[in-house]
Amino acid sequence: MRQRLSSEPDRYRGRRRVPTPPRSRYAVVVTSAFVGAGVVALGAASQLPDAKNINPTVLQNLEQAATTGDALAERGDGERASRGENRDVSTKISEEQAEADAWLLPLEEYQFTSPYGVRFGKLHAGIDLAAPEGTPYKAVHAGEVTAAGYSGGYGYAITIRHSDGTEMIYAHSRRLMVQAGDVVKAGQVIGEVGITGYSYGSHLHIEVHENGTPTDPIVFLREHGVDIKLRIESVYGDLAAS
Repeated sequence: MRQRLSSEPDRYRGRRRVPTPPRSRYAVVVTSAFVGAGVVALGAASQLPDAKNINPTVLQNLEQAATTGDALAERGDGERASRGENRDVSTKISEEQAEADAWLLPLEEYQFTSPYGVRFGKLHAGIDLAAPEGTPYKAVHAGEVTAAGYSGGYGYAITIRHSDGTEMIYAHSRRLMVQAGDVVKAGQVIGEVGITGYSYGSHLHIEVHENGTPTDPIVFLREHGVDIKLRIESVYGDLAAS
């Protein structure tokens, strides 16, 4: 390899970095929108061009756009507030109305043991909900007590007539807490589960009569927001029970 002589020029000596070309003297960025937007200008104040050099028509259009955006925003806020007020009015319901519309489960804890239908060659005209003897049970719906006392195979039973004319019977009770003529509301405790009458275990027997004819309580109650099997109550249950 040939040695570089000290007198030989250094190809790297004295080399300088090429300066970056200067950028534009002015930088202005304007962003506008017709709804809820304004005008944004970026740049140093000392470097902005004089207003007299900007087309007056452009300035006028930008001002109109900003004014229109503010107006639309105010109108949108007003419409949202109005819709919110309407929703509050439409969904507001009195406690009295909630009590009148509520349909509730008769027991907090129970086991569904027997459905409506033919059993042992005879129509079992209701449903059976097993629960320990002495467990309090509640009125499913508001109404007037038309009968309360001992009733043959039903044992100690309660009959409640609702505003639509249907009647609900609660049978085999150990104890009754209402009497004929009382007006009860949904969720009110009206008796205790028992084994009286033709019963082979502690349970609550429930029947529903429409125009004097028994109907399946499961189907009837589902139409009113109560599902015995899934243990679901109507939307007004919490208000009525409070």
